[in-house]
Amino acid sequence: MKQRETGEISTELARRARRVRVLGQLLDNSIPIPGTGRRVGLDSVIGLIPGVGDMIGGVLSGYIVLEAARARVPTVTLVRMLANVGIDTLVGVVPVLGDLFDAAWKANMKNVVLLQGHLVTSDEASTGGRSAVGASLFAVAVLALMVIGGIALAIYVGRLLWGLSTQ
Repeated sequence: MKQRETGEISTELARRARRVRVLGQLLDNSIPIPGTGRRVGLDSVIGLIPGVGDMIGGVLSGYIVLEAARARVPTVTLVRMLANVGIDTLVGVVPVLGDLFDAAWKANMKNVVLLQGHLVTSDEASTGGRSAVGASLFAVAVLALMVIGGIALAIYVGRLLWGLSTQ
């Protein structure tokens, strides 16, 4: 019976890893740039929507972080993943420069690599001292703060640019 449960856990972790890998690929590397060897993703395209594009991308990126929390990655890894999404989201609100940065930074693929590194080193979900629910709530709270901060930064930058253009 124990072997069957372990097999089911491993299968669920494999499905989770596959979903995260596909989402990371879609968000960061799904669109080839003609004439170059470079690729951008849906996150970069969504980021072009003024005001809310980078926030939408941050929310989509947050799914990868939530899956990592559910897989009980170590807290240090979870913080690194949140930092990747935060940097991507906050720098992304800067017009043009932020979009170029977003295309190069590829926070989602960085987070996929971090999650896969954890899954490879642990055969099954760790039974460490923190719960998956607590880690998920922490990740949601931090992501919400990043979205709110990103919106505030976008409003500030927008007002700054408006003020400069009307002088």
